[in-house]
Amino acid sequence: MPHSSQVPEPWKSFFGELDREATAETRLDCMGGFVATVPYGLPRATSDLDVMLIAPGEQRAPLLELGIRGGALHKKHKVYLDYVGVARVPEDYEERLTEMFPGAYKHLRICALDPYDLALSKLERNIQRDRDDVKHLAQSVPLDLKILKERYEKELRWQLGNPEREDLTLRLWTEMIEEERGGTAGCGKP
Repeated sequence: MPHSSQVPEPWKSFFGELDREATAETRLDCMGGFVATVPYGLPRATSDLDVMLIAPGEQRAPLLELGIRGGALHKKHKVYLDYVGVARVPEDYEERLTEMFPGAYKHLRICALDPYDLALSKLERNIQRDRDDVKHLAQSVPLDLKILKERYEKELRWQLGNPEREDLTLRLWTEMIEEERGGTAGCGKP
Protein backbone atom coordinates (compact mmCIF):
# COMPACT_ATOMS: atom_id res chain seq x y z
CA MET A 1 0.00 0.00 0.00
CA PRO A 2 1.21 3.52 -0.74
CA HIS A 3 2.28 5.76 2.12
CA SER A 4 1.30 9.39 2.67
CA SER A 5 4.14 10.74 0.54
CA GLN A 6 2.87 8.67 -2.39
CA VAL A 7 -0.55 10.26 -2.91
CA PRO A 8 -0.52 10.98 -6.64
CA GLU A 9 -1.65 14.31 -8.04
CA PRO A 10 -4.27 15.53 -8.70
CA TRP A 11 -5.66 13.26 -5.97
CA LYS A 12 -3.32 14.64 -3.30
CA SER A 13 -4.72 18.16 -3.73
CA PHE A 14 -8.30 16.89 -4.17
CA PHE A 15 -8.14 14.88 -0.93
CA GLY A 16 -6.47 17.81 0.84
CA GLU A 17 -9.44 20.03 0.07
CA LEU A 18 -11.92 17.33 1.09
CA ASP A 19 -9.97 16.90 4.32
CA ARG A 20 -10.31 20.61 5.10
CA GLU A 21 -14.08 20.32 4.60
CA ALA A 22 -14.40 17.35 6.98
CA THR A 23 -15.16 18.26 10.59
CA ALA A 24 -14.49 14.82 12.12
CA GLU A 25 -12.50 11.71 11.38
CA THR A 26 -14.13 10.35 8.25
CA ARG A 27 -13.66 6.96 6.63
CA LEU A 28 -14.16 6.51 2.89
CA ASP A 29 -14.53 2.85 1.87
CA CYS A 30 -13.28 2.72 -1.71
CA MET A 31 -13.44 0.31 -4.61
CA GLY A 32 -13.15 0.41 -8.39
CA GLY A 33 -10.44 1.57 -10.76
CA PHE A 34 -8.77 3.97 -8.33
CA VAL A 35 -8.17 1.12 -5.88
CA ALA A 36 -6.96 -1.19 -8.65
CA THR A 37 -4.66 1.57 -9.87
CA VAL A 38 -3.15 3.21 -6.79
CA PRO A 39 -2.50 0.48 -4.21
CA TYR A 40 -2.46 -2.47 -6.63
CA GLY A 41 -0.49 -0.87 -9.47
CA LEU A 42 -2.85 -1.24 -12.42
CA PRO A 43 -1.38 0.93 -15.20
CA ARG A 44 -4.61 2.74 -16.09
CA ALA A 45 -5.70 6.31 -15.45
CA THR A 46 -8.96 6.96 -13.65
CA SER A 47 -10.75 10.21 -12.95
CA ASP A 48 -13.18 8.94 -10.32
CA LEU A 49 -13.02 7.36 -6.90
CA ASP A 50 -15.83 4.88 -6.26
CA VAL A 51 -16.88 5.29 -2.63
CA MET A 52 -19.23 2.75 -1.02
CA LEU A 53 -19.40 4.33 2.40
CA ILE A 54 -18.65 7.69 3.97
CA ALA A 55 -18.74 7.43 7.75
CA PRO A 56 -19.88 9.03 9.90
CA GLY A 57 -23.03 9.75 7.90
CA GLU A 58 -23.13 13.47 8.69
CA GLN A 59 -19.90 13.91 6.72
CA ARG A 60 -21.37 12.38 3.55
CA ALA A 61 -23.45 15.31 2.25
CA PRO A 62 -20.82 18.06 2.57
CA LEU A 63 -18.03 15.91 1.14
CA LEU A 64 -20.13 14.69 -1.76
CA GLU A 65 -21.40 18.18 -2.54
CA LEU A 66 -17.82 19.37 -2.86
CA GLY A 67 -16.33 16.28 -4.49
CA ILE A 68 -18.96 14.79 -6.84
CA ARG A 69 -18.89 14.93 -10.63
CA GLY A 70 -19.66 18.50 -11.63
CA GLY A 71 -18.82 19.77 -8.13
CA ALA A 72 -16.28 22.46 -7.29
CA LEU A 73 -13.37 20.04 -6.83
CA HIS A 74 -14.17 18.15 -10.03
CA LYS A 75 -14.07 21.40 -11.96
CA LYS A 76 -10.78 22.35 -10.32
CA HIS A 77 -8.90 19.02 -10.29
CA LYS A 78 -10.69 17.02 -13.04
CA VAL A 79 -11.25 14.10 -10.62
CA TYR A 80 -14.31 13.32 -8.50
CA LEU A 81 -16.04 11.07 -5.99
CA ASP A 82 -18.57 8.62 -7.36
CA TYR A 83 -20.82 7.53 -4.49
CA VAL A 84 -21.87 3.92 -4.99
CA GLY A 85 -24.58 3.61 -2.35
CA VAL A 86 -25.44 0.00 -3.14
CA ALA A 87 -22.52 -2.24 -3.97
CA ARG A 88 -22.32 -6.00 -3.88
CA VAL A 89 -19.16 -6.80 -1.97
CA PRO A 90 -18.25 -9.67 0.33
CA GLU A 91 -20.08 -9.45 3.64
CA ASP A 92 -17.10 -8.94 5.96
CA TYR A 93 -15.14 -6.55 3.72
CA GLU A 94 -14.78 -3.95 6.50
CA GLU A 95 -12.57 -6.31 8.50
CA ARG A 96 -10.09 -6.38 5.60
CA LEU A 97 -9.96 -2.69 4.61
CA THR A 98 -6.54 -1.09 4.41
CA GLU A 99 -5.95 2.63 4.80
CA MET A 100 -4.24 3.81 1.63
CA PHE A 101 -2.50 6.95 2.84
CA PRO A 102 -2.07 6.67 6.61
CA GLY A 103 -1.19 9.98 8.21
CA ALA A 104 -1.57 12.01 5.05
CA TYR A 105 -4.72 13.83 6.13
CA LYS A 106 -6.07 15.18 9.40
CA HIS A 107 -9.62 13.84 9.02
CA LEU A 108 -9.81 11.55 5.98
CA ARG A 109 -9.13 7.83 6.21
CA ILE A 110 -9.20 6.59 2.63
CA CYS A 111 -9.61 2.83 2.79
CA ALA A 112 -9.25 0.27 0.00
CA LEU A 113 -10.95 -3.07 -0.43
CA ASP A 114 -8.54 -5.96 -0.18
CA PRO A 115 -7.69 -7.48 -3.58
CA TYR A 116 -10.12 -10.42 -3.26
CA ASP A 117 -13.02 -8.17 -2.27
CA LEU A 118 -12.10 -5.76 -5.06
CA ALA A 119 -12.09 -8.56 -7.64
CA LEU A 120 -15.42 -9.93 -6.40
CA SER A 121 -16.97 -6.44 -6.47
CA LYS A 122 -16.54 -6.58 -10.26
CA LEU A 123 -18.23 -9.94 -10.71
CA GLU A 124 -21.78 -8.85 -11.55
CA ARG A 125 -20.86 -6.15 -14.06
CA ASN A 126 -18.12 -8.23 -15.71
CA ILE A 127 -17.27 -5.86 -18.56
CA GLN A 128 -13.90 -6.12 -20.30
CA ARG A 129 -12.33 -3.47 -18.05
CA ASP A 130 -13.41 -5.51 -14.99
CA ARG A 131 -11.89 -8.69 -16.43
CA ASP A 132 -8.67 -6.81 -17.19
CA ASP A 133 -8.58 -5.49 -13.61
CA VAL A 134 -9.09 -9.00 -12.22
CA LYS A 135 -6.32 -10.39 -14.47
CA HIS A 136 -4.01 -7.66 -13.17
CA LEU A 137 -4.87 -8.43 -9.54
CA ALA A 138 -4.42 -12.16 -10.17
CA GLN A 139 -0.92 -11.53 -11.49
CA SER A 140 0.28 -8.68 -9.26
CA VAL A 141 -1.04 -9.78 -5.86
CA PRO A 142 -1.14 -12.76 -6.87
CA LEU A 143 -4.66 -13.94 -6.08
CA ASP A 144 -5.08 -17.39 -4.56
CA LEU A 145 -8.02 -18.84 -6.50
CA LYS A 146 -9.06 -21.01 -3.55
CA ILE A 147 -9.47 -17.92 -1.33
CA LEU A 148 -11.34 -16.10 -4.10
CA LYS A 149 -13.78 -19.01 -4.48
CA GLU A 150 -14.26 -19.46 -0.72
CA ARG A 151 -14.94 -15.78 -0.15
CA TYR A 152 -17.41 -15.77 -3.04
CA GLU A 153 -19.29 -18.77 -1.69
CA LYS A 154 -19.35 -17.67 1.98
CA GLU A 155 -19.71 -13.90 1.76
CA LEU A 156 -21.08 -12.82 -1.61
CA ARG A 157 -23.10 -15.47 -3.45
CA TRP A 158 -26.13 -15.21 -1.14
CA GLN A 159 -26.40 -11.46 -1.93
CA LEU A 160 -26.63 -11.84 -5.70
CA GLY A 161 -29.80 -11.61 -7.74
CA ASN A 162 -28.69 -14.28 -10.21
CA PRO A 163 -26.11 -16.44 -8.42
CA GLU A 164 -26.07 -19.13 -11.12
CA ARG A 165 -24.90 -16.55 -13.68
CA GLU A 166 -22.20 -15.31 -11.29
CA ASP A 167 -21.14 -18.92 -10.59
CA LEU A 168 -20.45 -19.20 -14.32
CA THR A 169 -18.67 -15.84 -14.38
CA LEU A 170 -16.39 -16.89 -11.52
CA ARG A 171 -15.68 -20.19 -13.25
CA LEU A 172 -14.76 -18.35 -16.46
CA TRP A 173 -12.57 -15.92 -14.50
CA THR A 174 -10.80 -18.84 -12.84
CA GLU A 175 -10.14 -20.40 -16.24
CA MET A 176 -8.92 -17.05 -17.59
CA ILE A 177 -6.51 -16.63 -14.66
CA GLU A 178 -5.22 -20.20 -14.89
CA GLU A 179 -4.66 -19.75 -18.63
CA GLU A 180 -2.76 -16.49 -18.00
CA ARG A 181 -0.60 -18.33 -15.47
CA GLY A 182 0.13 -21.07 -17.99
CA GLY A 183 -1.83 -23.76 -16.16
CA THR A 184 -4.75 -25.82 -17.24
CA ALA A 185 -8.23 -24.75 -16.33
CA GLY A 186 -10.47 -27.13 -14.45
CA CYS A 187 -14.06 -27.75 -15.41
CA GLY A 188 -15.48 -28.04 -11.88
CA LYS A 189 -18.01 -25.71 -10.31
CA PRO A 190 -16.71 -22.54 -8.61
